[in-house]
Parts: sequence; C-alpha cells; structure tokens
Amino acid sequence: MKLPVLTAAGGAEWETGLVAALEGGQFGVAVSRRCVDVVELLAVAATGQGRAALVSAELRHLDADAVDRLSASGVVPVGVVARGDVAAEERLRALGIADLVPDDAEPSIVASVLLEAVRAASAGSTPAAHDRMFGDPTASLAVPPGGVAPEPPTAATRRGRVIAVWGPTGAPGRTTVAIGLADEIGRHGLAALLVDTDVYGASVAPALGLLDDSPGLAAACRQAAATRMDAAALAALCWQITPGLRVLTGLPVAARWPELRPAAIESVLDAGRALSDCVVVDCGFSLETDEELSFDTLAPRRNGATLAVLGAADVIVAVGAADPIGVQRLVRGLGELRELDLAVAPWVVLNRVRRGAVPGDPVAELTGALERFAGCRPAAFLPLDQAATDAALARGKTLAETSRRGALRAALVELAGAVAGVPTAGHRRR
Repeated sequence: MKLPVLTAAGGAEWETGLVAALEGGQFGVAVSRRCVDVVELLAVAATGQGRAALVSAELRHLDADAVDRLSASGVVPVGVVARGDVAAEERLRALGIADLVPDDAEPSIVASVLLEAVRAASAGSTPAAHDRMFGDPTASLAVPPGGVAPEPPTAATRRGRVIAVWGPTGAPGRTTVAIGLADEIGRHGLAALLVDTDVYGASVAPALGLLDDSPGLAAACRQAAATRMDAAALAALCWQITPGLRVLTGLPVAARWPELRPAAIESVLDAGRALSDCVVVDCGFSLETDEELSFDTLAPRRNGATLAVLGAADVIVAVGAADPIGVQRLVRGLGELRELDLAVAPWVVLNRVRRGAVPGDPVAELTGALERFAGCRPAAFLPLDQAATDAALARGKTLAETSRRGALRAALVELAGAVAGVPTAGHRRR
C-alpha cells in the first residue's frame, strides 16, 4: 500500500514536477491531495487523507501551531527548501519540522525521506539523522518584563522540574500555595519560575501587586505558536521578583483562553525547564474534556492548558481545603486525576488546617478521611494563618517578606524543600 502524502507548496515551482514523478508509483508514495494554503492543509489532514505532508518553506501562515496541529492529526510534516537557504532551514527547524529536503532533490530521495519520517513517527522516535538537509550535512527586584537584559541559564543543559499546583473547585488556596512554593524554592538557592495558567481566573499578578496587562503567558504562547520558545525569549517576558524568582503572569481576561493552546503551553514549559531549576505552575481547577465529545474535528479546549501542564509535570501538588466540603471536593478531584492516567501520583496537601472545622484533632481526622475515601495520606498540612495571608495580599508581597516566622510560612518552607528535592535544615537556621 502506498503512503498517502499531502502537499502545500504555495505556488512553488517544484510541486508540479515532483507530484507527477511521485504519481508514477515506483517510489511507494502517492499524492492524495494538493492543498493551496495552510487552512486547506489542516482541514484535509484532520480528515485522515494523508500520513505525511510536503510543505514549502515559503508557505504563508505556516507556524509552530500549524505544525503541532498536523502532528495531532497524525500527519508528519517534511519541509521543502531552496538548496543553500540556511535561513529557511533554521526557520523550519524552529517550527518543529526536523525532516527537510531541497527543492531540486530527486523524487526517490524525497520518497525515502517521507517513508522514513513516517516510520520514525510511528515508532515514537526521531533519529538524529532526520534532522538534516539532504546534500548539505551542516546546518547551522521586581523588574518588569523586558526591563533589563535577562541573564542566560546557568547551565546550557539544564532541565528543571515542573511542579503543577492543582486543586478542585471552591478556591482551596492553589494560588497561595503556588506563590509560597515558588518563593521558598527561590530562597533555597534555586532558580524558580512561577507560571499562572488558570484559564478561569488568573490571580498571581494581583496577589503580587503586578500589572495584569503585562504580556505574560499569552505573549509567550503567541511566540511559541509562531516559532519555538527558548529560555532567553521566555525570560524577557517574565517579571523578576527576587534574585531567585521569576513570574510569568496569566490571562488578564478569562475570555482569552483560546490563546493558550496545549502545544504552546508545552513549548513554554520546555523553555521554563531550561530557564529555571523549578517551574511552579498555578493550574485551573477543571479537568473536563467535553469539547472532545461535542466536536468531530480538532476543537479548542478550555481545559487543555491545565491538562497539558499536568501531563508534563514531574510533581503534582493537589491542594484541598481542610474542612468537610473541601475534603469532599478533593476526594472527587483525586478520582478525576486518576482517570487521566498521569505519570506521577499527586502530593496531597491540605490547606487552612485549624481546629473547629472538623471534630477532634484535625490532623488525625483529615488523615483518616483521606485514607478511607481516597486511599492516600496527606503529604503536608498547611495551617490557617489568616493574619499573615491578609498582610501579604494587602501589600502585594510573599509570606516570606511579611511573615518570616509564621506557622504557614514554616510549613511552606518544608514543603518547598521536599518537592524541589533540597534539604531545609540549613535554610531554617539562616
């Protein structure tokens, strides 16, 4: 059976001759559709008419988002560039197209690249040999975003861990925990990045007294959709809060959630891993995927950003309120997390622990309830410290800046050291 191939040349001269040669049938591939632009290419790819696509480097509106949507449809893109055009090669590689052929390549070579690219994609790997051009083996204090030249990562090979802070509906304190963890990780001597991906009500910016109209995550996702994000570009969009803490603010208006495509979020997280030792992400609460049931094509997913973060996370901190209603919501939320079949088990954290909300000893009662109904034990208990959280919120500061010796801050220090994998004893002595 011949490999079905789509083409999108944007009027380039190479298309007609190459299609005619491939239609001869002796190379094991067949052109199933010639598309005039990116819109038609994506629409045809979604119908399953092709397994690979030959796309011209000069094709208008070809960006990283289009490449990701092709991949999501099961179509492997192969770029066609003018021989010797190094700038075009670099641009296609930046978009995520690893396999390239020159526009004057023999049909047999083009066919072999198409077949090998699809074979590698089906095997779930991309050999290093694919990232080449045939005939050319050589390629080539709070400071507002852009306020100063960002410092490059300390290690070129850094791969920080992503810590997702999630919690069920009902405002259990996700943002408070996320800010506290990121700040304390930075005070442990690590580079921390705090990212707000809540598509229902981003609140990191107002909690820290930052301008909510700064570019932030939306700008990062737009840049990631146009080309692949890197550490330096991401740093330019972040606020520098302390020497160890950067902040990428979230959406100023919840209605802009379609800008946060899952593929762009993943690209931002990859850049964050290169920029920081720990990327702490404040997630939205909802895990619903009803969009996939309502559409028979690739539909926008409001909760796609949250699901993308959870899927990429090395640590998931599940925050629940320490009261009967909060525990009930947490138990149901943990069940939804299990249904996602994530690679890591969540660290369950109970927030606002105090006497009176539950009968008897709150730690013992809450532990027993979670063991009985969720089959897990809490990893941490964060005490209610209303005075400290109110003072921090009123001043737009972190707990470490307003309540250095508070009970909540001490618990966050311990939890931050645990999730970041660093000892905390020396930090407490200082």
